[in-house]
Amino acid sequence: MAVTIKDVARRANVAPSTVSRVISNSSRISEKTKERVREAMKELGYHPNLNARSLANKSTKTIGVIMPNSAKVAFQNPFFPEVIRGITTKAYQEGYGLYLSTGQTEDEILEEVKQMVYGGRVDGILLLYSRVNDKVMPFLLEHGFPFVLIGRPYNIDESKVTFVNNDNYKAAKTVTDYLVLLGHKRIGFIGGNLDYVVTVDHMKGYEQALQNANIELREDYIVHHAEVKEGGQDAVIELMSIDQRPTALVVADDIMTFGVIRMLEDMEVHVPDDMSIVSFNNVMISELSSPPMTTVDIHIYDLGLQATHCLINKINDPDIEEKKVIIPHRLIKRQTCKKME
Repeated sequence: MAVTIKDVARRANVAPSTVSRVISNSSRISEKTKERVREAMKELGYHPNLNARSLANKSTKTIGVIMPNSAKVAFQNPFFPEVIRGITTKAYQEGYGLYLSTGQTEDEILEEVKQMVYGGRVDGILLLYSRVNDKVMPFLLEHGFPFVLIGRPYNIDESKVTFVNNDNYKAAKTVTDYLVLLGHKRIGFIGGNLDYVVTVDHMKGYEQALQNANIELREDYIVHHAEVKEGGQDAVIELMSIDQRPTALVVADDIMTFGVIRMLEDMEVHVPDDMSIVSFNNVMISELSSPPMTTVDIHIYDLGLQATHCLINKINDPDIEEKKVIIPHRLIKRQTCKKME
């Protein structure tokens, strides 16, 4: 015979309503009582029927996590496992599960979001990217559905959206300034997909730094590819075919930089002696590469953690004001940059 809340209440010597509040982690119950009730649940082998509770509360205790494309492609980049590590840490603390998107195109992703919203599958949604011509965000705003963006809204009033982001413009300007201070004047830019706002912000920071240093902006020094190793390799082939090659590169992502370094090695172009490189993200591969990458730590884990914190606050209080959270960045100097002689 199945163990019930009443059985747990008798074992813990509390009212059944107290057991129910402990299951929902109510702040009205003392930690001492919670420990006693949880111990009774453990001894009796009681597991709450979360589906039944969700129906009663009109809550799924689930967060939808929307990737920029299929998980198979996204997880090639260490950014996404790390940001999800931050998300799951906070979600677990608050008793939420995750519902990961699997759509491979913009239309498939939008359809999946519609199913999450119309089908009542999730209580709120985390967007792990920001597109220039996004379809998902306008849909969520139109339906008043709780969501938080990791990134910066584009062509949408920022006061209407809660978002967690880095100052990507400032970060890109800083690293370009750093290369200028090392004496470089031929500085290339390897960016990610131009559909993403982070790429737009990186480019603006790079261009502003060159302008401030009175260095001519060369269109042939700017290339864009997917933020995977192969994208970095393809970018190098383009840039190395130019008559007057760059002496330094700003690369949008560590995994791309890994491909850049490998391809330069094949071409017998040595980093940093022949080419200085600054990257972004500071994922594990940046420290383990040869040579170790100079990169910008954008605190990916904190992006996920803070975004989830904001979303759960919105779920619990639909009238809460929208807010902007900027996660600080830090330049990590390693061994891929060298002063021009």
